[in-house]
Amino acid sequence: MTVGLFIPCYIDQFYPQVGIASLELLEKLGCRVVFPTKQTCCGQPMANSGFDHLSEGCNKNFVNNFEGIEYIVCPSGSCTLHIKEHLHYKEKEQEAERIRNNVYELSEFLVDVLQVKNVQAKFPYKVGFHSSCHGQRGLHLSSMSETMQPAFSKPEFLLNMVDGIEISHTERVDECCGFGGTFSVFEEAVSARMGKDRVAAHQKNNVSYITGVDMSCLMHLEGILKRQRSDIKVMHFAEILNHG
Repeated sequence: MTVGLFIPCYIDQFYPQVGIASLELLEKLGCRVVFPTKQTCCGQPMANSGFDHLSEGCNKNFVNNFEGIEYIVCPSGSCTLHIKEHLHYKEKEQEAERIRNNVYELSEFLVDVLQVKNVQAKFPYKVGFHSSCHGQRGLHLSSMSETMQPAFSKPEFLLNMVDGIEISHTERVDECCGFGGTFSVFEEAVSARMGKDRVAAHQKNNVSYITGVDMSCLMHLEGILKRQRSDIKVMHFAEILNHG
């Protein structure tokens, strides 16, 4: 099975260890991983700001980079959802459609495609889990508290395989952290307040780490934690699954 690793630009620039953990994890689970070196931003910031037409160059580049690759896997729910919903390229629209149907967020791929039963990882810490909005409500990686459906979470299903981990939940389990990409720029005060509320909820549970599927949300929470000089650290769930 060949997997094309799609790494969001903020992970590439600020959290390369998440990309490395994703690569090592996929290889450990038997995948042949390729990394197209000319990949760039998926175009989500333009679309979020109402300028989807300005992402045409990103779309063309994405299709040309991942053309023909069996599966495309990304350690980010928001970027994955953007490709699923926005990727079009008139000259190669059939291939763009194939990519839209074969791009997966990492936990989604591990659970639904690889059907992983053992990750052989160890992480003996109390960890607060953050459900990111794009992954939860767009990709349906986990159930939503306002719906009458059986509770499930693909990322937590995987994390529960990790030896020694203690997963903690906040009182409002699926509340937004306030990041929202460009929302944190246009509505800075609201974004910061929401983030502080999320941090306080995890601090109440005395966790050592906060994890999730979107490093963008974790980056937002990390900034608040650092300003508060908190001992709590953030770590992408791929790093935990690859730990030890």
